[in-house]
Amino acid sequence: MDVTPLIREGQQVIQSYAGGRFRVNGEVFTQPIIVLPEKVELWSVKAGFEGLQSGDFEPLVALASDLDVILLGCGAKMGFLPPILKNTLKNQSISIDTMDTGAACRTYNVLMAEGRRVATALLLT
Repeated sequence: MDVTPLIREGQQVIQSYAGGRFRVNGEVFTQPIIVLPEKVELWSVKAGFEGLQSGDFEPLVALASDLDVILLGCGAKMGFLPPILKNTLKNQSISIDTMDTGAACRTYNVLMAEGRRVATALLLT
């Protein structure tokens, strides 16, 4: 019995995350990215996880009404957004599930394969 999920043509699959880079559909990225089923965008954040500001999430704010789930890959270790930032984003109709970047990559792939409207914002280690 084949249990491989059926991935529709053109959907973005995160193939690997290691050594300061991501591989999505054969393309290598060496900076933070936002992955959606239909495209990958470079994510220009000025600092790592600890330095995230509400403005860093503008690309996701614009997409929030079209998404079921937004994942945030924090880097090597899971982190929690500061309550003030989390509340600011919630007021903009964004709820973000934070996890380490490896878990965010795996979770995105599963949800995307299920046909969910998902996005993941991924920070490097």
